[in-house]
Amino acid sequence: MAWYAYCIGEKQAFPELARHRKPVPMESVHGVSGNQVFLYPASDLAIIVSEHNPAEALSQRAGVDHARVIADCFQHSTVLPFRFGTVFNDDESLRKSIRSNQRQFLSNIEKLRGKTEMHLKIIVDDCGNRDAGKGGCGETVGREYLSNLRETATRQRERQTRARAVSFQMHRLFMPLDEEVSCRLAENGKMVLDISHLIERKHVERYQNKFASTSATMRDCLMQLSGPWPPYHFVHKLTRGAHVPAQPMAATSAAPAPAVEVSAIPVTTTQEAVVLLV
Repeated sequence: MAWYAYCIGEKQAFPELARHRKPVPMESVHGVSGNQVFLYPASDLAIIVSEHNPAEALSQRAGVDHARVIADCFQHSTVLPFRFGTVFNDDESLRKSIRSNQRQFLSNIEKLRGKTEMHLKIIVDDCGNRDAGKGGCGETVGREYLSNLRETATRQRERQTRARAVSFQMHRLFMPLDEEVSCRLAENGKMVLDISHLIERKHVERYQNKFASTSATMRDCLMQLSGPWPPYHFVHKLTRGAHVPAQPMAATSAAPAPAVEVSAIPVTTTQEAVVLLV
């Protein structure tokens, strides 16, 4: 029997596993393709899985179901999410994979216990975008070509400086335990910063209040908040280099998970990209 894997949790967080050594169904929880979700005991860990037909293609809806199951488990336990599309061929391959990485998984759970991820999306005018479209292909020769190169380099430096300044400001205001930051240029010429903050779960309300006051004062940019989420980005930082052999799903395990909306946890806006990382 093949198992579709969602995440790893703490066995002690699921009392129904106290008296069982075999997979136990999670009451009223269904995952990919509507299949029953099980708690699969493995020493001090609980692996959240469902039965799976490897010949079945995974859809966009499957990505939503995958994230929803992880969100459900996050209400009870610290979780280490599996990448979307992770499938173990049988019980032996699942046990072997968990057993070979058990020490690291337990360590990562300990480091992330009591913590959650908040996601900030900040949209600002691109200070280096002025006159970006000026000139035609016939003008990019000789002196003007060199001038354009210098202007492009200048715009890039200005953009990097602005991104660093905004990122630093957000860090100083929110004081997260850890953070992941990425910056991109949108088609409309706006600069978009995606910032993930790791915080204590007990401080979520304080974080949300800080966001409300900050967004009201920063009139030169648009701020959006989502969360609390399982600590997807920070699981990635901890598990970078870990090897969890599993059967890859065609065209899904090699690519990032699709953008999904997780309705099981409160959000202001939907998560831009859910990266599932073990």
